[in-house]
Amino acid sequence: MSELIPLYSIKVICINCEYEFSTSRVRPSLKRAIRRDADFCSYYKDENPDYYVVRVCPNCGFASTENSVDKLADWQRKAFNDQVGSRWQARDFGGKRSWENALETYKLALISAQCINDKSRIVASHLHHIAWMYRYKGETEQEQRFLRYSLEEYIKVFENDGMGGNDARLMFLIGELNRRIGEYSNAVRWFSRLVNDQKITDAVMIRAAREQWSLLREQMRGEDTDPEGLPESSSL
Repeated sequence: MSELIPLYSIKVICINCEYEFSTSRVRPSLKRAIRRDADFCSYYKDENPDYYVVRVCPNCGFASTENSVDKLADWQRKAFNDQVGSRWQARDFGGKRSWENALETYKLALISAQCINDKSRIVASHLHHIAWMYRYKGETEQEQRFLRYSLEEYIKVFENDGMGGNDARLMFLIGELNRRIGEYSNAVRWFSRLVNDQKITDAVMIRAAREQWSLLREQMRGEDTDPEGLPESSSL
């Protein structure tokens, strides 16, 4: 029996220039993570599906994901074309992607989203994925830089979008990113807020917040930072 090829192609029509192009995806049956970090960064034995999330139009350079807007207003097209499209040199990201290719697609998606003033949640996701890309390579300084940027955007999402179905996950993520960049008191505040909010019933996220708080206490002790003024995770 021949081995299953991990990538397959789909056709996409660019919402900016209406050019039809092909982009690759990883087969769903092969999207099995071997481990996952607390902030949802996944690691794969074979092809990494995260490398193929962004769809880049080879004709104009507009980059988006399935969660991006599905149509553009005239002012958005003009903004993108003035800032990016007019300088775009045709490149095709439709086949197998290296780490460098994948990083470039996320940065193009970030620029595209900023040009068209896409939702903060989309911008935050792009910034977070860029941080993951640097984490895969062990480039800690750049990872931390983009974690900070994404954290700022996730806080905007929480403040501006109101209470929605994913608030527990979002609050946990804000707490975890604070922990990862060393903002321990902010991390505790967000974990505590998640656990103590009576309206939140997401048992998985509540348990995760308690687990990360226990980890945070150990982390603070290991870095000679006094955790004694902070509550035990069991009291969260």
